[in-house]
Amino acid sequence: MNLKWLSSILVAIFSIAAIIFIIMGNFNFAVLAMTIMFAVSNGFRAKSFKEQGYIKEAKWMKYMAIFFSIASIVVFIIILTD
Repeated sequence: MNLKWLSSILVAIFSIAAIIFIIMGNFNFAVLAMTIMFAVSNGFRAKSFKEQGYIKEAKWMKYMAIFFSIASIVVFIIILTD
């Protein structure tokens, strides 16, 4: 499977999950789905930028992906302890 297709499918799945959780009123899980979506999209975007030769932008996207990955872990821990 193409990497671009995989990233698009993952982002779509987590976007739909966030919308469903918002409709259900479960905002903690909606925030978790959105942070995971941002982490995945920024990670794939960093890889794409690096392949295109945009090193500075790839570095920025990598750090954004790391930030949202850490945020996802923190939100997950908050959900577990709530």
